[in-house]
Amino acid sequence: MALPDNSPQTGVAEVGIVVIGRNEGARLRRCFESVRGESRSIVYVDSGSADDSVAMARSLEIEVVELDPSIPFTAARARNAGVDRLMSRYPSTDLILFVDGDCEIRAGWIAAARAAFASDGKLAAAAGRLRERFPQASIYNRLCDVEWDASPGSAKSVGGIAVVRAAAFHAVAGFNPRIIAGEEPELCIRLRREGWKVARLDAEMALHDAAMTRFSQWWKRAVRAGHAYAEGAALYGCSLERHCVRESVSGWLYGFIVPAVIVGGLFLIGPWGLAPAAAYPLLLVKIAAGRRRARQDPWRWAILYACACIVAKPAEIVGQTRYWLRRLLRREPRILEHKTVI
Repeated sequence: MALPDNSPQTGVAEVGIVVIGRNEGARLRRCFESVRGESRSIVYVDSGSADDSVAMARSLEIEVVELDPSIPFTAARARNAGVDRLMSRYPSTDLILFVDGDCEIRAGWIAAARAAFASDGKLAAAAGRLRERFPQASIYNRLCDVEWDASPGSAKSVGGIAVVRAAAFHAVAGFNPRIIAGEEPELCIRLRREGWKVARLDAEMALHDAAMTRFSQWWKRAVRAGHAYAEGAALYGCSLERHCVRESVSGWLYGFIVPAVIVGGLFLIGPWGLAPAAAYPLLLVKIAAGRRRARQDPWRWAILYACACIVAKPAEIVGQTRYWLRRLLRREPRILEHKTVI
């Protein structure tokens, strides 16, 4: 297959691609196949894979960066390393497409992103519609697909699959490599503080293979979210936008305080101690109605999403506790994984 010429063209932004992965197996091959026809400027960053990820990338003539395993792996660190190699090899790169190794880029996404960046010189980061590749495989995959259906328009942040303007990325010194979860919103906060814009485009962006078929995987993902909330609130909770404060407080309230009050009430006053449990159906209705207003989800998916948000609260408490213990004990961050090698 002939690759596109990525040499400078008047009025056309050069796009470089950074793929990160760890033990993604067949998912990574599908990822490479989806981007090889989009650009010659592709870098793959591997975080200590035990499978054939590195050999596969090299067999496809893709530039490879293998991270030093003596330093804790984080997605932020991997993406920074990928950008460093990309810019050293292709210094004229204008836009950087970040892709996780479990994703496939949709045809037309790069063209849509190019057009958006060309029309707004202050646009720093943009994402489109991310969909689950196998939503029918499990209830957990379906939940991911519902979660990723965000409204297009101006946004506070984007996720790990996004296009970022190289100049803006370097202006804020890239990702914070010590953040193990929620590194994308943290980057977007710094971008917006410098006057840049963040947006979600009304365009198909990628298929994501969540590969979650067990409750334990979903639980670990929720633990990771709790860790991100705690760290986000610790870093920017005192700012005007109160980053992650609501999510952190909600986790503690519904994942710990209300259950503790119920248990204590049952012990002290008997069945009347169950009264605080009414908070949960009220919260479910609030979340489901919010999804209906924002995205017009069918009631069955809105209710499913709301139930998942509530059940995730205890897992988020575990994640928040892990963050604060790590910070108290001054331990290095460690990535939280829920995927299996295929």
